[in-house]
Amino acid sequence: MTHLKELILIGAGGHARSCIDVIESEGKYRVAGIVGLREELGKKIDGYEVIALDEDLEEVSKEYEYALITIGQIKSADPRIKAYEKAKKNGLKLATIMSPNAHVSTHADIGPGTIIMHGAIVNSGASVGENCIVNTRALIEHDSSISSHCHISTGALINGGVSIDEGCFIGSGSVIKERITIGKCSIVGMTSKVRRNLPPNSFFLGGENHES
Repeated sequence: MTHLKELILIGAGGHARSCIDVIESEGKYRVAGIVGLREELGKKIDGYEVIALDEDLEEVSKEYEYALITIGQIKSADPRIKAYEKAKKNGLKLATIMSPNAHVSTHADIGPGTIIMHGAIVNSGASVGENCIVNTRALIEHDSSISSHCHISTGALINGGVSIDEGCFIGSGSVIKERITIGKCSIVGMTSKVRRNLPPNSFFLGGENHES
């Protein structure tokens, strides 16, 4: 039997459950426990216990080598970024997780701490940065660049040559036109159709933004 590397999850909310399912399916890591809030200590998520608090990461890193940020991201990426940076500061290595039910091209680049979930597609020449979520059935087409700390939500379609800067959220079912640039820390709401560039800190909810 292959020995699995032990993995600590940082974040004990609903997103952790989805991550656990992908981790178990991939079969490269074994979840050793979860880091959560004080009121979550002892709680179990799909059989895995919250064994430590955020303030315990220094001690956790002495026992475990690998971690994954399992805090969700809808509005701000800040909680995930802070947790990621703290994990790195304490010497934890950030795992890259890819569902066996996803398709990730051998010519794509996936950064540490990123999870590619069931049914997602990352095509040739695409790159995904650190600490990203590429959620269920999302598509990242050829030559697109997704910077670190982004969440590409369920069923989002990122067409070819798109550039999405750091800390963005792309909502479920959104469609991003080819060669569009989306600026840092932008939010694109569910089912939006983005046809022109968005500046940093954009908040685009629903409908279409047409080319001028």
